[in-house]
Amino acid sequence: MKLDSKIPEGPIAEKWTNHKNHLKLVAPNNRPKIDIIVVGTGLAGASAAASLAEMGYNVKAFCFQDSPRRAHSIAAQGGINAAKNYQNDGDSTYRLFYDTIKGGDYRAREANVHRLAEVSSNIIDQCVAQGVPFARDYGGMLDNRSFGGTQVQRTFYAAGQTGQQLLLGAYSSLSRQIGQGTVEMFNRHEMLDLVKIDGKARGIIARNLVTGEIERHSAHAVIIASGGYGNVYFLSTNAMGSNVTAAWKVHKQGALFANPCFVQIHPTCIPVHGTNQAKLTLMSESLRNSGRIWVPKKKEDAAAIREGKLKPTQLTEEDRDYFLERKYPAFGNLVPRDVASRAAKEMCDAGHGIEANDTNEGVYLDFSTEILNKGKQAAFTQGDQNPTDEKAIALGKKWIEEKYGNLFTMYEKITDENPYETPMKIYPAVHYTMGGVWVDYNLQSTIPGCFVAGEANFSDHGANRLGASALMQGLADGYFVLPYTVSNYLADEIRTGKISTDAPEFAEAEKNVKDSISKFLNNNGSKTVDHFHKRLGNIIWNKVGMGRNEAGLKQAIVDVAQLKEEFYKDVYVPGSADEYNPELDKAQRVADLIDLGQLMAMDALQREESCGGHFREEYQDSEGETLRDDEKFSFVGAWEYKGDDITKSELHKEELKYEFIKIAARNYK
Repeated sequence: MKLDSKIPEGPIAEKWTNHKNHLKLVAPNNRPKIDIIVVGTGLAGASAAASLAEMGYNVKAFCFQDSPRRAHSIAAQGGINAAKNYQNDGDSTYRLFYDTIKGGDYRAREANVHRLAEVSSNIIDQCVAQGVPFARDYGGMLDNRSFGGTQVQRTFYAAGQTGQQLLLGAYSSLSRQIGQGTVEMFNRHEMLDLVKIDGKARGIIARNLVTGEIERHSAHAVIIASGGYGNVYFLSTNAMGSNVTAAWKVHKQGALFANPCFVQIHPTCIPVHGTNQAKLTLMSESLRNSGRIWVPKKKEDAAAIREGKLKPTQLTEEDRDYFLERKYPAFGNLVPRDVASRAAKEMCDAGHGIEANDTNEGVYLDFSTEILNKGKQAAFTQGDQNPTDEKAIALGKKWIEEKYGNLFTMYEKITDENPYETPMKIYPAVHYTMGGVWVDYNLQSTIPGCFVAGEANFSDHGANRLGASALMQGLADGYFVLPYTVSNYLADEIRTGKISTDAPEFAEAEKNVKDSISKFLNNNGSKTVDHFHKRLGNIIWNKVGMGRNEAGLKQAIVDVAQLKEEFYKDVYVPGSADEYNPELDKAQRVADLIDLGQLMAMDALQREESCGGHFREEYQDSEGETLRDDEKFSFVGAWEYKGDDITKSELHKEELKYEFIKIAARNYK
């Protein structure tokens, strides 16, 4: 199979404009003749469904939640990037493009990233028009803050709930179309297979999660916008329902799955507290604007803190190691996520961790310096040029509360510690997956008519995503890319007519889904789905996590294969198929995650280099930084499904060519 990325010719700043100018169109009077299915209602799915319906297409939208507004996009906190240069600090479309390529460690497709940077400003205008309440400065202009991997302020935000506000904006657009009848909304429905007719995506098989009914839905094009696969690790910052099933079913039907080993570990999560924990909580990266990350310099001080004999506030500045500021002076606490995460792991592995959990893993995120400095500034504006520390701290806490109040409240409710008084405890955790279904420049997979958007595709972030770029990509795909590229594909479908669900391909797909469900319900095993999910998570976290090596990856491939065999022999799924049965839903999702976990280990094993979030311990420089091999591994690794034995999957390579950016070693020092 030869991969054709369909990247347009010409200068990079003109590719998208010229490409749009030559795409085929569907006339307004023909659009009502065409049906589109959108799976997922997060930022990518909701914006795509609303945009395409507004254009006049008939859209069916599916989500497994009880409402589209519960999509996991709502959990994003910190902000959304756009190259508007409101701060007049040197930002530009090119700089956002460059930062994203560099942040992804030169493993992203150049043309897609430039398009993302180009349309970023339009996203902000769109959202403001929808009423998204972005933060504003004292003069009423939209405010910005910094995120990791940049030296400019380009992140627009709405307190610590940006994802929620953006999703509500997209949801309002979607709701308008639902109200007009152009979108038919299917809540509590999960896609369980893709239906192909004559090689083209022609519909899906979905299960009504409330009644258990298996349904056939046809369309002229299918858009998968179902999010990422971080829950392969069991513990992650993802919602517990987040899964890979929609993307994996597409993969099994012939869509290649690209770069599955590229997973992002986020540095600012609340540490694991106990063995019965079901998920982790993210503290927004925006906090790294104001917080300083440190651990005790002395191992004995770290041990005393873990034992409760010493409080962090009792340590003097001389006894604290602000390790990111020490190691990366140019970026300090705002280095990219993969760099910050590995540095934290390194300090904890060396015995400086401060959390009293099973692994002694945790570092501090301390706001005392910012509180004092901002308090002094506030006092100065009030005419007090020499305030007491008590007054400055009181005023500084008010400033922090205005900026991050809801995040501080959330942290205190979870940990029962006041972060205004005591430093936050944080540690890296699985957050985002840069890998996903392979798509070309038009966001179409290797299955004609099957498009993939947002985190479900692989296209924009390379080996590491910069903070505040997930929301940007989801809305860029849905609002500003798919309306053009899907229409280009559908221009040849005007005469196709209604696609019947009575076709034998639908009957066969439905039978396969029902057989799979029956197999789980009649298995008579002895162990729960969560038992196997936790074991999978332990394998993948320990061997395909922040640090990877050849022996561990080979063992992971074997371990997951053994787990898969045991899972199908001994999983117990109670209840029946014709009812609300969340254990059945989980069983099907975990089955797909097991296959994915094995492919992740295989992908990490073949990539004999370190880049971004993929850190092979054998490939690091003398200072412990990533050591890329651009001669051998400057490619997208796209895997073709070859049957139930995942080890038989075939690797295809899309060469990455950089014409407009000079490849260099990443340096944040």
